[in-house]
Amino acid sequence: MTTTHIDNVNVATKANVYFDGKCVSHSFTEADGSKKSIGVILPATLTFNTGAPEIMECVAGSCEYKLDGTNVWVKSSEGEKFSVPGNSKFQIRVTEGFEAYHYICSFV
Repeated sequence: MTTTHIDNVNVATKANVYFDGKCVSHSFTEADGSKKSIGVILPATLTFNTGAPEIMECVAGSCEYKLDGTNVWVKSSEGEKFSVPGNSKFQIRVTEGFEAYHYICSFV
C-alpha cells in the first residue's frame, strides 16, 4: 500500500537540496519520534551515503537502485520499498523521460 498522507508531523520548512537540485527533500518527525524525509529525485544517477539504516518507499514514479557491494540494478516502483544498510552507500537512477521518483525515507 502506498502512503498518500501523513498526519501529526513536525516538518522542517527549509528544503534539503542535493546534487544541484536533482534531489530535494524535507525532513520531518512523526508523533512517535520517528525521523523521516520526503522528497523527489529528478532524472539522474546519484550516489547517497547512509549513516543510519534507511527504508526507501516509492510513492510515485520509479527508480532503479544499486546497493553498495553489488553490481545489480533493481527497479522500485510505486508502492514498493527497499532497505539500505547503515554506514554504506547506494546509487539511484531515474531515467530521463519518466516521472520523477517521489519517496519517503525512514531512518531506522
